[in-house]
Amino acid sequence: MLKNILIIDDEEKLRHLLARIIRSEGFEVFEAADLKSGFKKLEHNDIDAVLCDVKLPDGNGVDFLQKIKAAFPFTEVILLTAFGKISDGVQAMKNGAFDYIVKGDDNDKIIPLLYKALEKVQLQKKVKQLEKRISDKYSFDNIIGKSKGLEQVIDLAQRVSKTDSTVLLMGETGTGKEVFAQAIHENSNRVGKSFVALNCSTFSKEILESELFGHKQGAFTGAIKDKKGYIEEANGGTLFLDEIGEMPLELQAKLLRVLETSEYIQLGDTKPRKSNFRLIAATNRDLKVESEEHRFRSDLYFRLNIFEIKIPPLRERVKDISPLAHYYVKQFSEKINKKALSIDEGFMQKMESYQWPGNVRELKNVIERSVILVNGDVLTQDVLPYEMQHQVVKTNKSVSAFSMQSVEKLHIQKVFNYTKGNKAETARLLEIGIATLYRKLDEYNIQ
Repeated sequence: MLKNILIIDDEEKLRHLLARIIRSEGFEVFEAADLKSGFKKLEHNDIDAVLCDVKLPDGNGVDFLQKIKAAFPFTEVILLTAFGKISDGVQAMKNGAFDYIVKGDDNDKIIPLLYKALEKVQLQKKVKQLEKRISDKYSFDNIIGKSKGLEQVIDLAQRVSKTDSTVLLMGETGTGKEVFAQAIHENSNRVGKSFVALNCSTFSKEILESELFGHKQGAFTGAIKDKKGYIEEANGGTLFLDEIGEMPLELQAKLLRVLETSEYIQLGDTKPRKSNFRLIAATNRDLKVESEEHRFRSDLYFRLNIFEIKIPPLRERVKDISPLAHYYVKQFSEKINKKALSIDEGFMQKMESYQWPGNVRELKNVIERSVILVNGDVLTQDVLPYEMQHQVVKTNKSVSAFSMQSVEKLHIQKVFNYTKGNKAETARLLEIGIATLYRKLDEYNIQ
């Protein structure tokens, strides 16, 4: 791509000479005799680099540099002067100049400097494009689905994204909690800063503490050098703690202190450090129940629960299954160079009647498998996994008043009403596990 260079110099002969030299390198060159006409050239052309004299009829190039960088941040500026004053050079660099050279003495440096400046311009533009791609990828507009439940969740996430409030994302495994966390970050005032994600269920207590807070060399066996923690890495940006319900109680106390004071101490150190980050936490557990049963600190739960967002499971937003399926069919078809595939009615019926215990993540895997297995250009139910092909479709038919199911449902409803909806207490009185109670409440549609 042709690079555009602007020369601003009131010495006409020197300006024309520089223009000829730079054009011989294959660049497009624009010329201006003063700052006013130079800025007009910048406004009407996509200028990559500027060679600008310091002393001009209508101003000083060192001061003008600030105006250029404010309006065109990706344009690099090399200042030229007949008088090499150290103070001017220092101020020029502070104002954002790429370099500062003396006319005559440094003429042989101009072309090499231009190439270096243009390399920097190209790199900056690539970084900006990558940032835009990431921002577009995690835009709320790119969250797929049209169900009312999903729309409500997106609305809540959009509202909280512009604040610095802590967010607690609740939802089953595979519902897309990290996607929402990324979208909140990319639509926040911290966009462009670090988004650091840590899964609390992946590590042992000792390793998780080191990953979170960092450590000094020699803090423990194997700590051969200093290591930054995720809290430090997230400074200025967002820290996403996934599966925070799995965090050991001792670490919960340390995390609470960080949230209250913005201070933390690395392992093996005694000096407090500060980190300004926005916390987004996620869990598939009911932290209220966990805190009531003393498996999660209640003070940390209340500190996290400033703004809670519950992401509904896929089985509760059937309207989203079709658009998700079509999106992933297109994605995986392109990935393995298959022609466009369509979905037949039987395939979609099985998809929409399935309970999706693994939610969107499971749907994505099923679609990838189906796209690989299909021989023709239509996805039919015979490429679905066995359990989906032979699933027993639930109906809304009420159970018989004489069946054991009916007796069980009535008894659970009675105890649930007695405890005023307290699930932990209901499970205790029924002498069943909390997970079993949740399954029964869902099965019998008890609310």
